[in-house]
Amino acid sequence: IRFDDEFLFIGKTDDELSVVCRTENVPENTINREDGWTAYRICGTLEFSLVGILADISRTLADAGVSIFAVSTYNTDYILVKKALQEKAEEALLNAGHQVTSQALL
Repeated sequence: IRFDDEFLFIGKTDDELSVVCRTENVPENTINREDGWTAYRICGTLEFSLVGILADISRTLADAGVSIFAVSTYNTDYILVKKALQEKAEEALLNAGHQVTSQALL
């Protein structure tokens, strides 16, 4: 795992360890993997007092038939969608009044 990569998430529970990273940085000993994602960073720091931003985005995408994989840090939230649905996702977000900038993180 390259800890110096700009996009890396690690999550652990009692029965799994999940790593979200660029395809070219997937560890060799990975048991399961799924490639082909695009990541959108929700711009700005989402303070805990702000309510409904992530829900609005996920609802917009769900209504458009786009499933998501959400990951968060303390300061930032990311929405991942399959690359095959990228155009559909961006169209739905734009139609709902969200700004979408093209900067692929994955």
